[in-house]
Amino acid sequence: MMTSHAALRKFPDWLRWTALLWLAFWFAAYWRTWGAATFVQLCDIAVILTCIGLWSNNALLISSQALSSLLVDMAWALDAGWRLFLGRHVFGGTEYLFDAHFPLWVRLLSLFHVAMPLLLVWAVHRIGYDRRALALQSAIVICAMSAARFTPVAKNMNFAFTDPFFHRAWGPAPLHVAINACFMVVAIYLPTHLLLRRFFSAAAA
Repeated sequence: MMTSHAALRKFPDWLRWTALLWLAFWFAAYWRTWGAATFVQLCDIAVILTCIGLWSNNALLISSQALSSLLVDMAWALDAGWRLFLGRHVFGGTEYLFDAHFPLWVRLLSLFHVAMPLLLVWAVHRIGYDRRALALQSAIVICAMSAARFTPVAKNMNFAFTDPFFHRAWGPAPLHVAINACFMVVAIYLPTHLLLRRFFSAAAA
């Protein structure tokens, strides 16, 4: 029989089913609107793995996507808000949100970027932070950026062709991917990892 302490570290069934239903609806809408290539984007991978993590009570998946999403989603919200109120982007990457060629209801599904940080912080608090998350997310970002090199250049998915700050390519494809991946790991994932490890208990084995 599951102890009360162990039960508290599991996600409630209503949330697990909500995550599963959301994933099915969101996945179908995104596939139809943006095409299959959209699922190599790190933010879309985060939705998929977070929903699977919630459904399966998997602390490693939840922890890895906390690394992937907390700072990045805040940057997404800043860029989208800056464009909405001041008419220009800060980093880029949210241009599609204002493209009237696509249905508004589908574009509004991207507001998951606003909810994800809150959900993931709560989930890590409940289930614990898995210290292996940094290694897993580092592998995911390398694979995702490498795969993005096979998508259209104009979409610049995962900034696999030009970076978000200087808007330039850093040498040949392998070098550019390596530099971008290293930036994500060192500047975004590692600080988030240290904070989560400091403030949240370790996930149960």
